[in-house]
Order: sequence, then structure tokens, then C-alpha cells
Amino acid sequence: MTFISLEYVVLFLLTFVLYSFSPMSWRKPLLLLASCVFISYYHWMFLVAAVAVSLFTYGAGIAVERGLRGRHPSAVYWSSVVALVVIWLGSRYAARVTGDHALIFPLGMSFYTFQALSYLTEVYWEEQKAERNVMDFLLYMLLFMKFLSGPIERPGSLLPQLHKLQPATYRQMTYGMKLVLVGLVLKVVLSENISANVDDVFNNMRSASGAQLLMACLLYPIDMYGDFAGYTSMAIGFAAMFGLRLSPNFNRPFISTSTSDFWRRWHISLSSWVRDYLYLPLAGEFRHWGRWGVSLSLLITFVVLGIWHGAGWNFVVYGLIQGLVIIFEQNTLEVRRKIKERVGNVVFSTYSILRTYIIFALSLVFFKCPTLADACYFISHISLHVNQSWKEINLGMRDHTCIVAGVALVLVLIYEYFMDRVDLLSKLSARPAWQRWTLYYLLALAIFVCGKFGNETFIYLQF
Repeated sequence: MTFISLEYVVLFLLTFVLYSFSPMSWRKPLLLLASCVFISYYHWMFLVAAVAVSLFTYGAGIAVERGLRGRHPSAVYWSSVVALVVIWLGSRYAARVTGDHALIFPLGMSFYTFQALSYLTEVYWEEQKAERNVMDFLLYMLLFMKFLSGPIERPGSLLPQLHKLQPATYRQMTYGMKLVLVGLVLKVVLSENISANVDDVFNNMRSASGAQLLMACLLYPIDMYGDFAGYTSMAIGFAAMFGLRLSPNFNRPFISTSTSDFWRRWHISLSSWVRDYLYLPLAGEFRHWGRWGVSLSLLITFVVLGIWHGAGWNFVVYGLIQGLVIIFEQNTLEVRRKIKERVGNVVFSTYSILRTYIIFALSLVFFKCPTLADACYFISHISLHVNQSWKEINLGMRDHTCIVAGVALVLVLIYEYFMDRVDLLSKLSARPAWQRWTLYYLLALAIFVCGKFGNETFIYLQF
């Protein structure tokens, strides 16, 4: 049951109608029930695991808060954190360790475990009071719009909203619907039109030409962005229709002029999480080592980030690449500033954007390939060589598909450019009704005509 499945549409509409016309006392139980149905649809054990982790975290938060008034508060906190990490690791890598592939990693577990850890940490830091309302806390952990792939919500952002649930205003509902439409364009028009062909090259890399490997490498970040940003836009849109505000996850990542800038724009809820709860504490511990301490903190942070994505040396290398590039950028700031002054801002910015994108694309090969050996083969065989003709660079896509995907990408970039300056979706509400509805119908028609349906999965469901 994903956002583009018929089952989800039925569940969402039923929940939305009942929620809108229910008395206040029914709204939280209704949302919690819908979340439980959503999670258990995949497997009843997924719900058991999610509820068990949530209840453990709920109790641990109260214990941590009480421990702050005792002699050894850190013991309560660290034992709770270790327990959550062990549970996550055991679930994440049980199949790999035991060899039993019947063991399935519960969907969404990485995301709600991160939420649990941030909640306990903020209680321990006394930035958040331990939640006493168990239903509010279960909603914070299990809310179905953000359950599978985030955004990873901080307790101070989402819990206050859950304390005072109100039906969405007309403005919130229409704004949410627009975000869902934008998400569908990203997912089914942009990502789905290229994902199958990119996957074919990765799955058959030893028979692909060097030019095809190059194109697949360059297109995969766009495929991933359309998929994940599309999911996030829909998640935020669906939540807005219930009057809830979820955190943004992307901010024009493809205009980043450095890898550090990129991680401030890409998967923001995750990158800010590891910055606040891992990198900054590590940097504080290693501050007496000066620049070396900062570099070590960055490497540890990004290696952990890589391991979070999966078991295997390829994910370690993926994290190492990100960390090493950022360390390089930090230590060459003065050199790059002088180069910028000599060549000019436009030339240097264009070069920096292209460099950042290419580095990210190459690192994603380690993310995408199943093993380190496959990733090394892929990168070592990238070239401009073709097996038969230059038509191979379209990766087998029809001309119509190439045009649709290309136009969709350009329109998305233009949309994001103007959204960065003014909220187009809010501005649209001020336009005459005939203009708004003409645009809505044209957009819906474009999605159904140009979109590629049939694949309900999202890339980040595996994490």
C-alpha cells in the first residue's frame, strides 16, 4: 500500500472524510487506527515491531526524564539508546548474518528508530519534556503519511501539532492537493519514465557499453530525486490535508556548489539529524585535535550514514566518498576562493555545480550496485565507447519517453527556481477560478497521459 496504489487512495479518502466530520475526541483514535491499518497491510509483524519500539521509547523517555533527577542519568539514556540501536541492527542485518532470506526488515524501521533516538536525546538534553500521552506519542511514531520513508520528524515539531489536532482549513487542503500533484509529476512522469532503463543498465552492466554506463550513472541521481522527492512532496501534501505540517526534505539539491552544500539540500531531515545528533557531539569530543578532529568526526558521520543505508563495503565506500570530499572542500576554501576571483563567479559556479553533481552521481554507483566489486567494475568501465551506435546513450528509451522525461525535468527545475523566490502554490490560489482549474486539469491530464504507472514501490522503502 503505497501512495500511488488503489488501496492507499481508499484508505486515505475514508480516513479523510471520517476525520473531517468526526468530533474532536475521535480524531486521534481514527488517525492511529488508519496508521495501524496502513502498517499492518504489508505484514502484521511490521505493526508489532513498530508498536513495540514506540512503546519502549515512550517508557524510556519517562525513565530518562526521571533519571535526570537521579545520580546516574546518563546510564538510563545510554542503555535505552543502545537497546534501540541493537534492535535496529538485529532487524536490519539478521537475514545477512543468519543467511535466512525469509527474514524481512520491517518497513519504515530506520525512520521511526531515528525519530525514537532524537526524542530520547532531546529528553536527555532537557530540550523536550517526556510525553505522557501514549496516544499522541504513538501517532508521533506511526503516523502513516510519513511512516515509510519520512520525513524524520523532530519531537518539538510534530508532537505539539498532535496535541491540538484540528481539521485542515480549506487553504491547507487545497495546498496539500497541489503538493500531491507535484509529487506525482516527480514520481510517475520524471522518475518512472527513466527508472526501468537505468535499472536495466545497472542489472546488465557487463554487457552494456561504456557510454551506456556513463548515461546510467548521470541519470540515476535524477531518477532517485524524482522518486524520493516525489514521495516526500506527497507525504507533506497528504499531511497538510489533515492540518499537519511535516518538515521539508529537499531544497533544490542540483544547484549545490559543493558537497557540503548538497547535504544541506538533499534528504534534509536525515542530514540534519546526523549533523545534530552525531557529527556535532563527535566534533565536541574531538575538538582538542583541531582540524584533524573535525575531519575524523566527518568521516565517522558519513560512514555511519553509509552503513545506515545497507550492509556491505559498497555502502561504507559511499559514505567515505562523501566525507572525504567535504574534508577536501573544507581544506581548500582559500584556494577555491582565489580561483573564483580569477575566473569569475558565473564560470566558477557552473563548474562547481557540475563537479558536485558528477561526484554525487559517481558515489551513487556504490549505493546502487549490490556489491563493491560490481561498483568498481561499473566505474572502471565508464567511457565514451559504444558497442554499435551512439543511439545506445538513450538506454533503450523511446524518443517520446526521452522527450517527456526531459521536459518534465526542465519544468521541475523551473518550478523549483521560482518556488525558491515566491510560493507559487499560494500565489496560484489568488488567481481566478477558471485559470486555476484549467491548470489543475491540464496537470492531471499530463500525469495520466505522460506518466508511467504500474510500479508502486519507492526507492527508499528498502531503508
